[in-house]
Amino acid sequence: MVHYKLLTPGPLTTSATVKEEMLFDRCTWDNEYKEITQKIRTKLLELAETSKDDYTTVLMQGSGSFAVESVMTSAISNQDKLLIISNGAYGERMVKTARYIGLNYRVYDVAYNEQPKVEEITEILKVDQDITHIMMVHCETTTGILNPIEMMAKLSSEFGKTFIVDAMSSFGGLEINISELGIDFLISSANKCIQGVPGFAFVIAKKEKLVTCKGNSRSLSLDLYDQWKEMDKDGKWRFTSPTHVVAAFARAIDELEEEGGVPARFTRYQQNNRILRERMERLGFKTYLSEEKQSPIITAFLFPNERFNFAEFYSFVKERGYVLYPGKLTDENTFRIGNIGEIYQEDIEELCGIIEEYMGVVTK
Repeated sequence: MVHYKLLTPGPLTTSATVKEEMLFDRCTWDNEYKEITQKIRTKLLELAETSKDDYTTVLMQGSGSFAVESVMTSAISNQDKLLIISNGAYGERMVKTARYIGLNYRVYDVAYNEQPKVEEITEILKVDQDITHIMMVHCETTTGILNPIEMMAKLSSEFGKTFIVDAMSSFGGLEINISELGIDFLISSANKCIQGVPGFAFVIAKKEKLVTCKGNSRSLSLDLYDQWKEMDKDGKWRFTSPTHVVAAFARAIDELEEEGGVPARFTRYQQNNRILRERMERLGFKTYLSEEKQSPIITAFLFPNERFNFAEFYSFVKERGYVLYPGKLTDENTFRIGNIGEIYQEDIEELCGIIEEYMGVVTK
């Protein structure tokens, strides 16, 4: 079996010590395991720069989309109306989820390479006063674009709206002061910037907003309020939890702290991304996004020419130790390279050397 590193936005390359935590079997009813759950909940509040007085953390089985749906089905009642801000595939997934649940919603769409415009959203909020909730993606991994949650948090506060942020690919890699911004629900996943493995996601919720979720959920398994009330007693999950994944995540949080916390991790990711974009540009690859819109998480690159074959390129790079990510766009031919996870400057340099070798081969 060929071992390779993942240059993807999650699942991602994890440390050997995170993997090792999954070699031990744990019981969901055991007090030591429940203490691990409670430790995670507390540490996530610290990473969000808030306290247990105002916020709480709810862990939810499944991928990030499970937690997104959990918030949507639990926090938005039949009397509410949701404004979904979309400029990528994950914003579009919110729209699809809202349709499945049967929510009353409105969509504000912009192009995949554009950020939401404050004046246009302001006008929507002035005209459509039925809107009670606003939901958006922070870092859209469709393209790597970083959306302005600070602007939207301010606008939500001014209009008295509940603000929900999908911070799947940003939390733990970018500093987010949830209290200062006044975010009501922030959603992320174990297998992203905190560098755990897939299996559960989490919601950091303002308590006063979470209380109002009681009885709203259209799903038993995804009932965020009931999950919180059960977990808040002693760390016991309502239904069987992914014990190996939870233990690995607790270790991943320790390693984040050992690295120097979110600021240090952000610096590493940003350096990885800068080197990647500079080297790729020299090799003839242009980025889909302009620099000021680019996150340090993942970058979308345009195909360099009409002859470029991504499948061949992908295989060439994978055979040499790295796995890339296909594009998810409809208007341009792109592929994506992520630089989060247990990835360092030497990995990016090696990757770019492999790509340089490929370009030399196919242009001969």
